[in-house]
Order: sequence, then C-alpha cells, then structure tokens
Amino acid sequence: MSESFDLVVDGGTCLTPAGRVAADIGVRGGRIAAIGDLGGAKAAARFSAKGLHVLPGVIDTQVHFREPGLEHKEDLETGTRGAVLGGVTGIFEMPNTNPTTSDGTALDDKLRRAKGRAWCDHAFYVGATGDNAGTLAQIEGRTGCCGVKIFMGASTGSLLVADDAHIEMVLRAGRRRVAIHAEDEPRMQERRALIKPDGGPAQHPMWRDEESALRATTRALALARKTRRPVHILHVTSAAEMPLLAQHKDIASVEVTPQHLTLAAPECYERLGTLAQMNPPIRDARHREALWRGLADGIVDVIGSDHAPHTREEKAKPYPASPSGMTGVQTLVPIMLDHVAAGRLTLERFVDLTSAGAQRLFNIAGKGRIALGYDADFTIVDLAHRRRIENKWIASRAGWTPFDGTTVTGWPRATIIRGNIAMRDDELQGQPAGAPIRFVDTLAG
Repeated sequence: MSESFDLVVDGGTCLTPAGRVAADIGVRGGRIAAIGDLGGAKAAARFSAKGLHVLPGVIDTQVHFREPGLEHKEDLETGTRGAVLGGVTGIFEMPNTNPTTSDGTALDDKLRRAKGRAWCDHAFYVGATGDNAGTLAQIEGRTGCCGVKIFMGASTGSLLVADDAHIEMVLRAGRRRVAIHAEDEPRMQERRALIKPDGGPAQHPMWRDEESALRATTRALALARKTRRPVHILHVTSAAEMPLLAQHKDIASVEVTPQHLTLAAPECYERLGTLAQMNPPIRDARHREALWRGLADGIVDVIGSDHAPHTREEKAKPYPASPSGMTGVQTLVPIMLDHVAAGRLTLERFVDLTSAGAQRLFNIAGKGRIALGYDADFTIVDLAHRRRIENKWIASRAGWTPFDGTTVTGWPRATIIRGNIAMRDDELQGQPAGAPIRFVDTLAG
C-alpha cells in the first residue's frame, strides 16, 4: 500500500543536511514525513518544484512590526504578510512598541493579537528595562518568547539600558541568549553636538561612529564573560568589531543585515537620503567589505533584516529629526539570493545564515532543516529568475523599500509553513495561520 500525505513537494532540489538532493518531500500533520521518490504516493495536494530549489524555511530573527501603538507604520498582519511574500516562514519581533513588551501581560497581548492575523510563525522578544531584571527569567521561558533584548543605545524611555550595572543585572537574570543593540549611548550623546542642521543624513555614520559601536560591543562582551551569559550582537556594522567578536565566539553570536552587506556610504545617502538612515548606520565600503570577510570567515552566525518601517512622511522630516529604520523582511531573500548569484556566498551558506543558524543559536524546536520529523517549513526559490524590486510589491504599510529599482537574480516562488502553502507566485494563499515558534528549552513549560 502506498503512503498517503497531506502535501507532496515534488521535483525540486532540496537543501538537506546531507547536501543538495533531488527528492520529493512528503508532509503529514505539518511535519516532514518522507524524503525521496514519492511519485506513486497519494497526496491531498501537490506542489511542483521542478526547476526550483527547496530551502529550509527562512527565519528572520529581527523585525519591528510596530504593534501595538504604532500601527500607522506597520502591524502584525501587514508585517507577516510581507514576510511570507518574501519567502520568510518565521520571525522574531522586537519589543519597542507602545506600550513596550517588557512584562508578561504585554507578551500575552502580542500573542493574542497575532492569533488568526499572523501569516507566518512568530516569537516575541521581551525588552529589558532599568527595573524588570527580577522578572525576565520567568518571562523568557514563556510560550512565544524568543528571549531578552537589551538596547544599549538608540532607544528611548524605559528600554534604554545604557549603564554596565543594569546591563549586568539583566545578564544575571535568566539563561537564554540575550540580543543586544550595541551602540554606546554616552559617546553618541557627546557626538550629537557635531550634527549640522543643514548637513543631511550623510552625517549619520559620523554621529553614530565606529567607536560608538566598538565601545558598546566591548562592554557587552566583558559583561557576558563576567556573567557567563551568552549574548547575540545585533546588526554589526564596523570593521573594528569583527576581529573582536572573533575572539569571543564561545560567548557571543553575530548578526549582520542585508542592507549593511549591500549599501555603502556616502552613495546611499546621496541617492536615498533619509531612506538610508538606520541605527547603527550604513557605513562606507571599507566596513561593508569587513562584514563580508567576517561572513566568509564564519564569524557571522545569522542574517536578520532589522525590518523597522516608518512612513514616507516621517522619513521626509529634515535630518536629524527624521526617524531611523527601513523595511527589510520582504527583501531579505531576494537581496541575499542576488549575492549568491554574484558568487559572494554559497546557497548552503545562505541556508546556514537564515535557518540552521537561527535554530542553533536560539534552540528552536523542529525548524531550521529539511529532515524527517521537522516542521514542513520551506522557502522555495528560483535561483535564475531575474526581477526588479519595486515599491508597489512591498506589503508594509510604509510602502517603500531602499531597494526600489534594484534588479536581482533569485526570487522566492513559494512559502510553505508547517505544510500550508502561504504564498505561491507572489500571491497569498488561504488565511493567516501563523503560530508561536517553539523552543527546545521551554517545551516543558
């Protein structure tokens, strides 16, 4: 008797732990039930992946979807819609909403808001404040929480934890990997006076300079070592940080973003103005090349988009009143596949940076690889497809991308999440069915 499946993905080239394999994938109950020749199997549905590559579902471990409180920029439905249109099957969302996600009540509220509205699987960070260290260990172990986030700089209000004493308190409260935005707030406060009102956003990397990043990362690493708490340094931007981080790989993991790997100052500010403004800044080509060396040397663990939308009207304010941040979750896959096409990294390395790496760092349960028993999460891509990225494709409420007009080689053709086809050929399928991401160390809870 032939086997029966809910879905068979057939005819694709699959990126498995054993390498590239021409195989069909059978899905049952939302999980991978068979890998091989399934031509004779019964299936409730089939997806032909002939000529395409089937990757483990891409997980974007840094997005800001702005809900609650800032829904005019983005919300959980539009943000996750953009994710699946871009081939992303799971996201980690940041806590700087209004109110902030800094306690269990706020976490529960986000999970309620996501139910029935989120197109992809999801988990939420809880933000460290100056006075919530005593509750963080309990919150980080709750369903739907991916960990603790510290803003050493670039935030305001209660989520800014700039001094070492409070950072150490946070690092001593809990055991899971802590994500850190590492910019040195005291140095940036000093350098704020250097900004000229008519100097424009090209001043941004001068204000938030390499030394600001290096000082904060150095402090974070020292405190991680002191407390024996693993840390995750987000959106690393500078040449000076990479060799330092290479010396601390036992305690620190590293993220870079597609925009820092692709754009460079001063050209990006001349062409895009404040649309290129983000924290930490896009720096010059010397720093960009250092990030690529760090990626090639294995220092970089994951790619995250740091999707942080603002409206065009907000971005049109004169610098430095203009807010920092740009869209990115929908363009992560095509931008990075274009780098694959250009030979800057292999497809296997892309998979490690966008799925396996996230699973490894954050102990994600059942995701990150194409293997029996794992969630049937697939990012199905056409490596040869050439297409121009355009603002009209962007689902974000912000409605723009810094990559508008960029022609790329490589495009997501389908997004499958736990066996459900969420996107096919640029069209959403069915209804939002995203669920909280599970973590190995919290399953008992």
